Parts: sequence; C-alpha cells; structure tokens
Amino acid sequence: MNDTRFHNNESKNGALLPRMHSPTLQPLLQSLLATLADIDFDYEQEREKLSSTSPDANIKIRALEKLKARHYERRQPYIQQLSVLQQQMMELRA
Repeated sequence: MNDTRFHNNESKNGALLPRMHSPTLQPLLQSLLATLADIDFDYEQEREKLSSTSPDANIKIRALEKLKARHYERRQPYIQQLSVLQQQMMELRA
C-alpha cells in the first residue's frame, strides 16, 4: 500500500502535488542515512587523530590516503542501496 503525503512540491499551475512512497521505504532511507553519517563521523574522528599525532609528513600522508580509501569502501554499499531506494521511490511517483 502506498502512503500519500503532500509537501511543498508545486506543479506548473501552483497546485500541490502528492509525494508517493511506501511506508517501508522511509525507515530504510533513515537507516541508510544514519549509517552513512556514522561512517562519516568515524572517518572525521580518525582523520583528526592522524593529523595531530604523526610527526612524519610522509607517513601521515600515506595513512590519510589509506583512511580515505577505507572510508570510500565502507560508504559504497550504502550509496548503492540509496541509489536503488531512490529509483524505487521514483517508480512509485510515476
């Protein structure tokens, strides 16, 4: 069953358009976004720690590059899930 919500989405004539989405998609979207926020927070914490601890610039640079690569790898599956979810939401609107 689809849940219809009205938002400030206006058509060309100014009328409000319904935003259609499944009630199960909203919690999934929130969960994915929360997970990405957690991953980003962890990355920023580790980056700050690395930036302030290592006195050797070359070691610091390599460590930061590895950390950035790990951050990207951790985020990718969730970004892909968000893409799928976005497609599902667009299909429900059509």
